[in-house]
Amino acid sequence: MSTPAEFYNSLPPISKAYGTMCLVATTAFHLGLFPPMYTALIYELVFKHFQVWRLVTNFFFLGKFSINFGIRLLMIARYGVQLEKGVFERRTADFLWMMIFGALTLLVLSAIPLLWTPFLGVSLVFMLLYVWSREFPNAQINLYGLVQLKAFYFPWAMLALDVIFGSQILPDLLGIVAGHLYYFLTVLHPLSTGKNILKTPRWVYPCLCFHFEIPFPSLANKPLITKIKCKIQLMSHLVLAIKSIINLYTVYSL
Repeated sequence: MSTPAEFYNSLPPISKAYGTMCLVATTAFHLGLFPPMYTALIYELVFKHFQVWRLVTNFFFLGKFSINFGIRLLMIARYGVQLEKGVFERRTADFLWMMIFGALTLLVLSAIPLLWTPFLGVSLVFMLLYVWSREFPNAQINLYGLVQLKAFYFPWAMLALDVIFGSQILPDLLGIVAGHLYYFLTVLHPLSTGKNILKTPRWVYPCLCFHFEIPFPSLANKPLITKIKCKIQLMSHLVLAIKSIINLYTVYSL
C-alpha cells in the first residue's frame, strides 16, 4: 500500500496542482490569513477597481472545511485524475485547455445577474465530474453504499443529493452547462460534422514546458521543443500580457 506522499506524487500534474491550490486556499482561510471575499468574483470590483485577480482566485475556494469540501476535493482526486490519466493521457495541454475553457464559460455565465455566484470552484469541479460521466458512461458508481448506478447519471444524482441536503444547486447546474458545452464542442459536434472547432490553442503548450517537454501540434513529427525554447516563448507571452495590463491601467487611470 502506497504512502500519502507516494500517492500525491503519483497524481497527474493539472489535477494535483488544482487540488493543492484548493486545499491551500481553504487552509489559509481557516488560519485567518485572508477573508474569502478578497478572492470572490465581484465584477464591479474587477472592472471599476481593476482587481483582475478575482477572475482567477474565485476558482480555488471550495468552501470551509466540511463534508462537502471533502467530497469536492475527492472528486478532483478521483474523477479529474481518471480523466487526466485516461482520456487525456499524454494530452496534458488538452486537459489544461479543458479547465481553462470551463473557467471562461463559467465566468461568462456568472456575468448574468441571475446566475452570479461569488465562487466558481464547485462549478469547475462539477464540470470535471460531468465530463468524466460522459467519457465513462457505463462505469458503475456506488453512491454512499445506498444505490448503484451508471456514471452517466452520477452528476444528476449528486445534484439531487445537494437538493435534499439543502445545498445550493446553482453551482452544480453551472458546472453541468459548462461541461456539456465542452463535451458537445469537442466530441458530439466533431462526430456529426467532422470538424473540431475547439482545438487547444498554441499558447497553452508553452505553459507546460517548465516541467514537461510537450511538442506543438505543428511539430508533431519533429524533435520535442526544448525547455529553454519553451521558457523563452512563455516569457514572451508574459511580457505581452504585462504590456496589455499596463495599457489597460493607463487608459483606466486617464
